[in-house]
This record gives sequence, structure tokens and C-alpha cells, in this order.
Amino acid sequence: MNRNPIWLLAVVGLMLAGLGLHQWGGEQSAPDAEFVTIKGEHIRLRELRGHPVLVTFWASDCRACIEEMPELAELYREFSGRGFKLISVAMPYDLPSRVVHLAEAKQLPYPVALDPLGQLTETFDRVRLVPNSFLIAPDGHIVMHRLGRIDARNLRESVERMLGEA
Repeated sequence: MNRNPIWLLAVVGLMLAGLGLHQWGGEQSAPDAEFVTIKGEHIRLRELRGHPVLVTFWASDCRACIEEMPELAELYREFSGRGFKLISVAMPYDLPSRVVHLAEAKQLPYPVALDPLGQLTETFDRVRLVPNSFLIAPDGHIVMHRLGRIDARNLRESVERMLGEA
């Protein structure tokens, strides 16, 4: 029996779209979130208006998350002086001591926040899988949502463009 695999391709396409492996399609505003970093800093997302902001969710047991940390650190070092902000959020199931240890071992130059009650993962569209990143334009709209490792080149170009427009 010869079955047409088109239905399978359609289902896979819908699943990938549902996972967020795409550019954000709408003009959705970023949520009004507050982050508490491992250093005790409080960062309110609405106070970062006027700057491009990357919020990235990760876990200490996520290989892809660990692999993209040097790229994120490089991007942060390159653009933070021009106003780029990056906030890294550890998943609720991560032990705070493990998050602190990893952030220190990797010498992460950007703020690392904890989310022990899962409030941030819920606020950002019920994040369940990592790495999961949201790029927020200076006007406060989410312009990219990416599940999986970031494409550093495309992200760099987007941030550069936003900083040039500011």
C-alpha cells in the first residue's frame, strides 16, 4: 500500500511551529516580569525599556544550554556597553547552589536569575523546554522566540540593528 507522507510532513511542521522554532510572528508585548539574580539584584523588565533585551531560560543539566553560554557571554561583552541587556534564568528544578557554581565556573558576565517557584517560566509562555530565548525590542515587543540553541550570527545582527536604531 502506497501512503502519501504529506500528512506526516504537515504534522511535523505544526509541531515545530508549536515548539517555537521560528521568529516571533506577532507584536506581543513582553511580560511585566521581575528577576532576582543569584547576587540578590532585582531587575524589572519594564525598567529596561529603550534597550534590546535577551531573556534566556536554561538548565544546568542541558548540554545545549551550556554550549551556548560562551556565545551569549561574547555577545553580552560586545554589546552591553551600548545598552544591550541579557538576563539568564535557571529553570525552577535547578538547585540554586548548582546554578551559582556553574555561573561562577563559566564566569558568566551577565545577570543570572533564579526561578524557584516557576513564576518566570509561566510568565514567559509556560517555558518547559530549554534552551529557550526571547529577544525583546527596545519598544518592549517580543521580536524573536527561539527554542533550541540560538543562532549567534542572526542574534548579533538583530541586536546590532536595534542598537543602531536607538
